[in-house]
Amino acid sequence: MVSKVVNIAVVGCGLVGSSFLQQLLSIKSRITYNLILVATSEKSLVSDDFKPLELNGNWNETLNTFGKEPLSRDALLAFLKKSPIPVILVDNTSSQAISEYYPNFIENGISIATPNKKAFSSGLSLWKRIFSEREGNGLVYHEATVGAGLPIIGTLKDMIITGDKVEKIEGIFSGTLSYIFNEFSTIKSNNVQFSNVVKKAKDLGYTEPDPRDDLNGLDVARKVTILARISGLEVESPNAFPVQSLIPKPLESVSSADEFMINLPKYDSDLTALKEEAAKEDKVLRFIGKVDVPNKQVSVGIEKYDASHPFASLKGSDNVISIKTERYQNPLVIQGAGAGAAVTAAGVLADVIKIAERI
Repeated sequence: MVSKVVNIAVVGCGLVGSSFLQQLLSIKSRITYNLILVATSEKSLVSDDFKPLELNGNWNETLNTFGKEPLSRDALLAFLKKSPIPVILVDNTSSQAISEYYPNFIENGISIATPNKKAFSSGLSLWKRIFSEREGNGLVYHEATVGAGLPIIGTLKDMIITGDKVEKIEGIFSGTLSYIFNEFSTIKSNNVQFSNVVKKAKDLGYTEPDPRDDLNGLDVARKVTILARISGLEVESPNAFPVQSLIPKPLESVSSADEFMINLPKYDSDLTALKEEAAKEDKVLRFIGKVDVPNKQVSVGIEKYDASHPFASLKGSDNVISIKTERYQNPLVIQGAGAGAAVTAAGVLADVIKIAERI
């Protein structure tokens, strides 16, 4: 039996991209994956004759030593179009520019696997172009855009294509905010201050270098936008529905992350009062994204939950998502690590394998 061969072009070699390459180079499969391009924003290795690049565990050193200037988007498209066998573009960046170029790749038969949320949560018109069904279009898989390697998007799509109808989705979609609220608001009232938990999360590397990028709620809003669109709601953008920011208004425009962290303790009182109010009701606070399909409502913000609720017992930085449908009146709950390079890369690699099996 002749093994199937697929060409792979990888753009983005940061934490997720590096982990992806490590996993791809180590898997054993009946499908042969030929790496024909590996690129960062500064350097790229390109196989002009489409023979596999000779890479091993030291691929990063090879890239830095022999890499040339990366191709422009137009040049990348022109190169991939010439591939003599099916090709998958793996975009491990968070680039808006690359995501806006997806339709060009797809319309030329190039498939895409990616954790890049911006492609699927920006303007609705881009979403529609990406998923326009035309003969010859490449496939698009993006499981890792929500919940890293957790089986959320694939599960949701399976429900829908088999005739089920989504009623409500709610969940904790940010590993960073999961950790912060799990530490801050517990069943037994504690004296922990919100600013101290944010500092600890930052010191542990759970937050972005500037914690405001986590606390503004936009990352959760992007994920909720994706799930809402899959569920049938035409959400225009992550700014088209209520998103509660955890950044105090006076600190939104401070010049640096350090200045923000220094001043954050001045604003602990509001969240402390909300936490104590919840504790008196035997409830905890969690930062939630919600999709209510029948009422066409989407929102992101703080909610209260009883001690018996799955969201209340969450530990560490796990994600948890509840999906209620016509069939699953007792909601399906998916829980696990929703962040981290290894699990995100595994989600992307699983998508690559699924695409390779179909093309």
